[in-house]
Amino acid sequence: MATKTIAIIGAGPVGLAAAAHATERGLIPIVLERGPAAGHAIRQWAHVPMFSPWAFNIDKAAERLLEASGWTRPDPDRYPTGGDLISHYVAPLAERLRDRIKLNAEVISVSRAGFDKVKTDGREAVPLLVRYRDGGTPASLAVDAVIDASGTWFSPNPAGVGGLPAIGEIEATEHIAYGMPDISGEARSRYAGKQVAVLGGGHSAIGTLIALSELQAENPATKITWLYRGPILAKAFGGGAADQLSARGELGLQIADLVKQGRIRTHTGFRLEQIERDASGLRLISNDERKQAVTVDELIVATGFRPELALLRELRVELDPALECPPSLAPLIDPNVHSCGTVRPHGAADLAHPEPGFYIAGMKSYGRAPTFLLATGHEQVRSIVAELAGDHAAARRVELVLPETGVCSATPGGPSASTSSCCGGPAPVAVDACCADDAVAKQSGKAGCGCSSSSRETTRETAEV
Repeated sequence: MATKTIAIIGAGPVGLAAAAHATERGLIPIVLERGPAAGHAIRQWAHVPMFSPWAFNIDKAAERLLEASGWTRPDPDRYPTGGDLISHYVAPLAERLRDRIKLNAEVISVSRAGFDKVKTDGREAVPLLVRYRDGGTPASLAVDAVIDASGTWFSPNPAGVGGLPAIGEIEATEHIAYGMPDISGEARSRYAGKQVAVLGGGHSAIGTLIALSELQAENPATKITWLYRGPILAKAFGGGAADQLSARGELGLQIADLVKQGRIRTHTGFRLEQIERDASGLRLISNDERKQAVTVDELIVATGFRPELALLRELRVELDPALECPPSLAPLIDPNVHSCGTVRPHGAADLAHPEPGFYIAGMKSYGRAPTFLLATGHEQVRSIVAELAGDHAAARRVELVLPETGVCSATPGGPSASTSSCCGGPAPVAVDACCADDAVAKQSGKAGCGCSSSSRETTRETAEV
């Protein structure tokens, strides 16, 4: 049997982990990275501290490959920034895999060679075809399998309500940033002494608000406004002290304190409909009942990300209609159902699509769900590569223990309110539940704490990959 060739889209930590596992199993990985260096997306948020310590950020096969070159593992208890992840892990790993990585190779499409999505007869007998720009020049690659680990960083959600750009958003892009700008670094002059609004309610928004408050301490003329779409601001404070990812829990405690001090002006129920530009700056208009309007100099949009799916149009891909993730993952990560998150480790069986040999892994596998743990991505690709290598037992085996990540919902009492917690410890394996106390409730026939009856125990973290 000929050695399988696997195209891996993205040279981030999950894509490189997939390449390390493939190399270890005697397969041939070809990693296609759109940027000029591995970890191109992470380099955009190099200033951001990660929520998980090094103990959860290093893949086992990657570690074995690195140790063979004399690499020293970082302190497992330390929390890296994105830049640390690049310099101490991603860059050394990419160097070890340099013969398998194509840089400046942006994937345009993936299909079956000579087959559109409709044609069936003989489909599985032909290779998958990856088309990409090789430094700007069109190129094609025929392979046995494809793992899309391209992430979602370059597909941010727009500012407007309803998933669409706000009226006037595109015209105002000069004064709008997406994601997490480096406020203490290269973006400092852009925001110092300005009136700045942050739109969003997740960890990226909170981290940005905290960074702005630090800038405000140095430059008191800096004014901060938090535009929160939901009605109850306390829900954004998260698990606080109950979160075993302590760096993330600390964010909730910090932002609650800043709001209490009055250093951040807040608008709840703010559903941005229109952006107008005039001499005073940006006028942000909400379509809520109060018709709220805010005038600022700059807007930072931290409303999450979505997967780029255009390149997969000619593949037979099955995705949840709401989250745009594999259907079996949707009940585990749906933010409409889960506000805590202990997502069970999952692999090839959950990530398979009707198109044989094609998988989506890493942050992109979560579709529009808001958070992701890097260790989950490592477990995903370990299982996928085992399946592609024919080791079905290893593909089914769970080799990951995840931390408890907080509480099921915050209460107005604040992030440290213990009464809000339903996540008393690691969820038991093979229990239909989202967290430990919920599992116990469901085992006794009760409804539990908010997880749907079709869900299984689950974990999520940050859009790191």
